[in-house]
Amino acid sequence: MSGFGRAFAVICIWLGTSLAWVVLGGVMQSRSGATARDMSTRVQGLWGREQLQRAPTATAEIGGHTDPATGTTTPGTAIPPSSTTLEVDLDLDQRLKGLRWFSLYDVTFDGKWSFRNDLGVAAPFKIVLPLPDAQGVYDDVRFVVNGEPIEVVPDQGQLVHELEVAAGDTVELEAGYASRGMDRWVYEPATGGAVSVLRDFSLRMHTDFEQVDFPDGTLSPSTRTPDGDGEHLTWSFSRIVTGASIGMTMPTRVQPGELAAALSFSAPISLGFFFLVIAVLARLRKLDIHPINYVGISGAFFAFHLLFSYSVDHLHVGAAMALASVTSVVMVTAYLRLVVSARFAFIESAAAQLVYLVGFSLAHFLEGFTGLTVTVLSVATLFLLMMLTGRVQWSKVLSRPDPRDRVGPPPGFGASEPASAALSVLEARGGMIAEPGFSPPR
Repeated sequence: MSGFGRAFAVICIWLGTSLAWVVLGGVMQSRSGATARDMSTRVQGLWGREQLQRAPTATAEIGGHTDPATGTTTPGTAIPPSSTTLEVDLDLDQRLKGLRWFSLYDVTFDGKWSFRNDLGVAAPFKIVLPLPDAQGVYDDVRFVVNGEPIEVVPDQGQLVHELEVAAGDTVELEAGYASRGMDRWVYEPATGGAVSVLRDFSLRMHTDFEQVDFPDGTLSPSTRTPDGDGEHLTWSFSRIVTGASIGMTMPTRVQPGELAAALSFSAPISLGFFFLVIAVLARLRKLDIHPINYVGISGAFFAFHLLFSYSVDHLHVGAAMALASVTSVVMVTAYLRLVVSARFAFIESAAAQLVYLVGFSLAHFLEGFTGLTVTVLSVATLFLLMMLTGRVQWSKVLSRPDPRDRVGPPPGFGASEPASAALSVLEARGGMIAEPGFSPPR
């Protein structure tokens, strides 16, 4: 098989293996999506959903009325909080279900709000504190008005209390609970995200994790202080006009299903680099590596992703990666030891596989570094090939052999022709024929 024929066969092998990786990546995406949909519903039922805690509202029943014809009630005058002091404690509890990690958390919430009657007349106030989730679970619920604990029963996910407030007096509300949620916790100072004025506002949050992140459209903290394995964060404003909320997004782990799919989709890049380096080394050292041998190598590379994809939902992702890496490297090394030599298998081949397969796969654990890894590998591989082939005279390597330079029997003379034909050719060209019994002079 000519050199170009071998190259074409290797490219076809690479394309076939790449197609198999695309199929495997699609299967893993489908499995991961099905797991996310099925498990999310179950986890939310057992643990809880994202929690959005809205600020309490105080409404003075002045100016409100009910239309007897339609039964529509016009609300009274809304009284914004004159001060807000909040304490939030978040404890992360990540759980693996199938091919997906869920970022669950325990939250302890304590709040104090003041509402001042500046209407000039006494008025009945209606205090409403909405709970984050009407179907949520809440422990140690406290609802204290002016220092007096109030036994209230949640009504449609809200704690409601009514009282008479004299002109110029202030209503002090204290409320708290312990609950559980998933993914995000958010405090919304104004209902519906409307622009409002926050006066004498303070929210102090403590987390038991360092990888803090904030939902889009929320306010960043005024201060951040590391605390062991967690953080102390403070949002403090004397007077601010905003419609933004305050919240925290829980840290997420690498999702095994999504990682397996990403590794499969990017695997053709690592195999292409490996084939290129091996082919150049084989050419320079005159090694006989047949395209059939490349089939075995590509199969061992594919075994890495297949084993990782179907073991990662049973093992820790690190253990699954180690198992797949060792298996694939041992397969390729043992095979090339038989095909080429032990030195080539254990040094050149093993080093290239550790870089292009294992190292490239590990880069997927660092979010946002996959593209940079491909770039670095491309540049490093190009430089390596330039150094290996710098002294190769490509004009001779790629040129076709001149028939005139071919060493062989004279034209018209074949190895299969009888000796008499050979003698006739020599006689016709003036060659000297020795008679029987003739010996040349010494």
